[in-house]
Amino acid sequence: MWTLVFLCAQKVVSDHASTRRALDFIPKELYPVLFKASFLDRKTLVLQDLVKRWPFPVLSLQKLLQSCKHSDHLQFKEKPSKLCVQAVILGVLASLHQVMAGEDRKQQLRVLNMVGLQDDCVEQDPETMSLWSQTVTLSKACVDMSQRYSEGVKPSSKRRKSACSTSTATLPPGSQVYVEVYMDFFVNSTSSTILREALQVSSNSPLRLRCRDFRAEELSIRSTLGLLELLSPTSIRQVDLRFNNLGLPGLNVLLPYLTKFTALLSLKLPYNNVDVRRLSVEMEAGLQNFAAQLGRLQSLKELNLGSSRLSGRLRQLLGGLQNPLESLELAFCYLLPSDLTFLSQSLHASSLKKLDLSGNNLCEPLLQPFQLLLHAAAGTLLHLDIMECKLMDSHLGALLPVLCRCSHLRYLGIFCNPLSTRGLKTLLQSTLPLSELRLVIYPYPVDCYNESLPWPTSSSSFLDSSFDQEKLARISADLQQLLVQAQRTDVIWSTDMYRHKTLDYLSL
Repeated sequence: MWTLVFLCAQKVVSDHASTRRALDFIPKELYPVLFKASFLDRKTLVLQDLVKRWPFPVLSLQKLLQSCKHSDHLQFKEKPSKLCVQAVILGVLASLHQVMAGEDRKQQLRVLNMVGLQDDCVEQDPETMSLWSQTVTLSKACVDMSQRYSEGVKPSSKRRKSACSTSTATLPPGSQVYVEVYMDFFVNSTSSTILREALQVSSNSPLRLRCRDFRAEELSIRSTLGLLELLSPTSIRQVDLRFNNLGLPGLNVLLPYLTKFTALLSLKLPYNNVDVRRLSVEMEAGLQNFAAQLGRLQSLKELNLGSSRLSGRLRQLLGGLQNPLESLELAFCYLLPSDLTFLSQSLHASSLKKLDLSGNNLCEPLLQPFQLLLHAAAGTLLHLDIMECKLMDSHLGALLPVLCRCSHLRYLGIFCNPLSTRGLKTLLQSTLPLSELRLVIYPYPVDCYNESLPWPTSSSSFLDSSFDQEKLARISADLQQLLVQAQRTDVIWSTDMYRHKTLDYLSL
């Protein structure tokens, strides 16, 4: 729903030339709604002018693009338009150049907050700007602004002084001209050099980068350490290091550097080639050191060790944590009954909001300890992922009573489990009383396949085998009809695990 004010704002920004002439006379209270209208309608030139003249010290995309009294359209929940994000960045740079050139001595904007822009790193739309692209673009801008500023303030020749006299020579002595950009970093081997250069000059650049969540993929230990050393100790909320093939020795090198991040809530270390099932004496000492380093992360609430082979080692790894975890991701970790038994009895169980056990065989003998874990977590659990866990109809009788005790559950992922249509309908009807449940990702029913599935089944078996599309469509319609009859159309049941965003612990 849009108010008359928002509709008028859309009309105002529809013509760039008219808007530019009027900006000096528009009350500053209208800038936010004009910004939102420009972003929605992709009026990039107007956006750039608005940012260049921004009359407030802070410009937060998250606050400006969320629903408000003038518009309930949640633009912040969508992937950002590439052209609009670029326009915002260009507006900030234009504002800085204007002040540095002495054209405007009353700099208002001091903080550009870009944290939390949507990017699932799964499908990249050319119309949107990925987190990786944002990181590269702002890093280059930071380096460029630093060079321009240093050349203007400390000219090394008459020629350079003359060339830069229009940019900074008019600034009063001791002037502090800068904008801090709060953002999330996503870096890999092709972008680490420019990000490192930006972080090295950031503190003295007119454009200063401040990181909240740091994600690195396919990056060497040396490059990762070089970047971590340059990050502010107090601002980092999440460190996500994946596909880096670090192994246990590499992680033991990195973890001591993370202890300086006093506000670190989330640590994600999936796909790092960790295997602790058969260790030498030396590697056993390395595992003990890894567990000790984890215990030093006093603020940690989320831990992801996905695709690490941790059989029988959870007590050793997590037993030293002083505070309970609220999110634990252990997908494809080859867990044993002793691991789930430890979890169900640990201080973490009754605090868990998000639990991912996908890829672990939760049939016997893990079924009973898994029930105990669900029972212990029932009061807090919001998100449960048990995809590809070999769960069949015969296991539902044991699981459903304890699953239905999870009264706050919002998300249930059971994709790639060999359930029949009858099993799915039983699951749906049993979970109807879960009033907060909003999304269920369910598997293609086994009775939809044109041929017998191999056993043990795997995700490739489910995805590669041919199935009856028409029968699947009928079953989907039947499930939707059951939801309608139960007046639970607020719940989405889908087989598309990529289309629907799952819950991020830090946004809960």
